[in-house]
Amino acid sequence: MSAAGRPSSLAQPLRRPSVGRVAAYLGLFVLGVVVAVAGALVQSGWFPGGLLLALAGEAGLCLGGARAARSRGGAVAPAGGWMLAVILLTASRPEGDFVFAAGGGSYLFLLGGMAVAVICATLAPGRQPDGDAVRLGK
Repeated sequence: MSAAGRPSSLAQPLRRPSVGRVAAYLGLFVLGVVVAVAGALVQSGWFPGGLLLALAGEAGLCLGGARAARSRGGAVAPAGGWMLAVILLTASRPEGDFVFAAGGGSYLFLLGGMAVAVICATLAPGRQPDGDAVRLGK
């Protein structure tokens, strides 16, 4: 129990997410895919500025999604879309075509993007309880 007599957020049962929240996470996932495809095309074209632009775009989307959703899920959804798209783009086709060349910039984009996604999901603010009695001292 909290100081106000209400059960703490840890003791409450899990609630089903609203349809709006699920739609927002799905939209952030799709935006993560779009940012990954755009970053894959830009990062090698204008090296090193394109690489920095692609990673900054991913970081902005993840942190912006976390702020908009006010939860870590808002950062995880675009990061998941980004990682899925990048992994699918690394596969070569039977014709021999590929998006990523074998070079340092491509590896920096792949590994740096995954690191940015993890950092943004870790630093994103978690849900905070509402009300006046959110501090233990009150």
